[in-house]
Amino acid sequence: MRRLVHALALAVLGLLSPALLTTSAAAQMPPFSLQGFWQAQWISHPDAGGDEQAVLHFRRELALDSVPDSFVVRVSADNRYRLFVNGVSVSVGPARSDVMHWRYERVDLAPFLVAGANVITATVWNWGDARPLAQMSHRTGFLLQGEGNSAINSNAEWQVQRDLSRTFAQPRFELPNSFYAAAPGETINATTAPTPWVTAQTVPAGSMAPAMDNGANPFGNAADWQLVPGQLPPMEETPQRFAAIRRTSGVAAGAGMLAGTSPLVIPAGTTASLLLDQGVLTNAYPAITASGGAGAQMVLTYAEALYDADGNKGDRNAIDGKIIHGLTDTIAFDGSDKRMFQPLWWRTFRYVQLDITTGAEPLTVHDVSSIFTAYPMQQRAAFASDQPWIAPIWDINWRGLRLSAYDTYMDTPYWEQLQYVGDTRIEALVTLYNAGDDRLVRNALTLIDQSRRPDGLTASRYPSADAQIIPPFSLWWASMVHDYWMHRDDPAFVAGFVPGIRGVMSWYEGQVDDTGLLGPMPWWNFLDWAPQFGIGMAPGSQTGHSATLSLQYSYTLQRAAQLEDRFGEPALAARYRAQAASLNAAVRAQAWDETRGLFADTPDKTSFSQHANVLAVLAGAVPRAEQAALMTRVLDDPGLIQATVYFRFYVDEALVQAGLGDRYLERLDLWRDMVRTGLTTTPESPEPTRSDAHAWASHPNYHLLASVLGIRPASEGFRTVAIAPMLGEMRRASGTVPHPLGPITVDLRRVAGGGIAGVVTLPEGLSGTFRWQGGEVQLFPGAQDVALPGN
Repeated sequence: MRRLVHALALAVLGLLSPALLTTSAAAQMPPFSLQGFWQAQWISHPDAGGDEQAVLHFRRELALDSVPDSFVVRVSADNRYRLFVNGVSVSVGPARSDVMHWRYERVDLAPFLVAGANVITATVWNWGDARPLAQMSHRTGFLLQGEGNSAINSNAEWQVQRDLSRTFAQPRFELPNSFYAAAPGETINATTAPTPWVTAQTVPAGSMAPAMDNGANPFGNAADWQLVPGQLPPMEETPQRFAAIRRTSGVAAGAGMLAGTSPLVIPAGTTASLLLDQGVLTNAYPAITASGGAGAQMVLTYAEALYDADGNKGDRNAIDGKIIHGLTDTIAFDGSDKRMFQPLWWRTFRYVQLDITTGAEPLTVHDVSSIFTAYPMQQRAAFASDQPWIAPIWDINWRGLRLSAYDTYMDTPYWEQLQYVGDTRIEALVTLYNAGDDRLVRNALTLIDQSRRPDGLTASRYPSADAQIIPPFSLWWASMVHDYWMHRDDPAFVAGFVPGIRGVMSWYEGQVDDTGLLGPMPWWNFLDWAPQFGIGMAPGSQTGHSATLSLQYSYTLQRAAQLEDRFGEPALAARYRAQAASLNAAVRAQAWDETRGLFADTPDKTSFSQHANVLAVLAGAVPRAEQAALMTRVLDDPGLIQATVYFRFYVDEALVQAGLGDRYLERLDLWRDMVRTGLTTTPESPEPTRSDAHAWASHPNYHLLASVLGIRPASEGFRTVAIAPMLGEMRRASGTVPHPLGPITVDLRRVAGGGIAGVVTLPEGLSGTFRWQGGEVQLFPGAQDVALPGN
């Protein structure tokens, strides 16, 4: 109840307040069919251009004799919207997609309606030329239609007001390696802000105009948005407070300001600065409540970490001798009483610096806080052991995943907010193992499939207003479909991607030359951020005959063959297997170096990497009996080009496949260093790193469950389970993995003679096997004791 009152109070101030809904009746409703005609119109403001910057406020009054049991509407906008009922935020969207698959949300307004006068309002904005790269767009517009009740359908009876107080600008960073493509900074000039418009009170005469039909046909016109229902739940929005004020100048501030109990007064004619610390990295809408201060200005700078004079971050907890660089928002105050300010889009930060200058009036800051937001996944997995240093690694992996998941997966929430396939495959597996929630995974698979070009390749990232092609990422997408097939019993959904996978495989087949390897490859053939790879390109990708890319193609062909066996053409599956065998044979013949006992990256054997050898194991180019010896050399040869944090996922997968999973724990030293340096999420790469939040590095939260505890699907759809723990130096280990039928739990301990004992609990309907050092026992639903001797 307090959250609801808080939301209403903020809305009454005339500025945006985030929805405080973490669940919604609409999320439980069945999908709505698009059969039938949309009576609602796309509407806009008469002065709003097609794709220029614009912030619009729409309003419609609704009188009700009584509150209905249900009042479901479909709502969408371009670029984004926030919908209010009687001043309470009830929906945010639409989920990102492209114009040919534009999303709308279904929302039940009934819980927010009252008998008598109601007001339905929406803020719609277009970032214009400053829009994020992930934000695709057609032109500014708003659409709302009732299901079975047309009383509030968007049309000329709605009123609209243009908000000229908000403008957007992309930031410029004076830092190396600072590519930025996420949401722009915002300037809020309260002196030109519109009057309160979200409450049921009457708005001043002349302040709003009739909404204009923007000419779009909501159904059937290929030139306009093609509407499809959104498949995601509402994003989580939860109030939170800063942990500490770390540094001040020009004014003294205490903890009472952060608690909202002791206002901070900045005298007239003052320049002041406050450095706030959230304690951990977060995604949130910052919220400033202030009074007075006409002519004052506040600049909010957001950063993942502070920087020293050389542009390095170092210990994330340390601030001495460091300054802040980052995205900024600016507020110009108008002297009004207790007005709340917040940007339209959330920010990612650990540190926020407030730089304040006052004019002739003092400024009173009543409260500084924020509202956390992310995709509403919940941690349903667990891992515990006699190695206490693993717990903080588990925590930063989980937080990194959470911050990289909104209405799509993201590579980095601070810098780009783009759904790259290479990142997403790993993020999806971590999600399935930690949250058991497959909705964002399904959404990602669908969006990437919709990005496919006529030649068969997918985009490297999608949605994206700027097309980028990374051919190896098309292969990872096909592998991601295979992952989903193994982990979810959803054959109809998986079958829909088989034609797209054929397109990818066909494109790659055309790249094989008379050597039997892939020839010179177009586009950006990213492999990993190893420094020796320059911009991450696989050796030989431009000149031809890359062993690594040829092996990745083989690896994917074998997974595509399994999908064809199940859903498509057995003859095509046989063709794929033959092609994979041919690629493997060509790599062995041309890239194997007998002296070193390793695969080279190319036939000229001038470059050797972990990557080529790991992919040789995963693709089966190495006989099973030889894989352990090869992987031992991969781990112990410092002369190899080393995989960075992203590609270590595949190193560890090969380690398990080769039977060396007991060495996994020694692979976590890099994550132990992350914790020591104060990172609260997983970074993009080893130091120095641009991004402190890159969930492609969260894969230990997959491997601790899938490799150390050994819990993996034994058949398609996770219909059976195989549990084959590899505990390394652990004496005890336990954990839980969410399964569609219920949790899988294990509690294991080593016993004398190298044996293992414990309890395994499977949900009803699930059976499988438990394996340890060559021994095996059958598993059945329910709790059961397991015990096997060592070799």
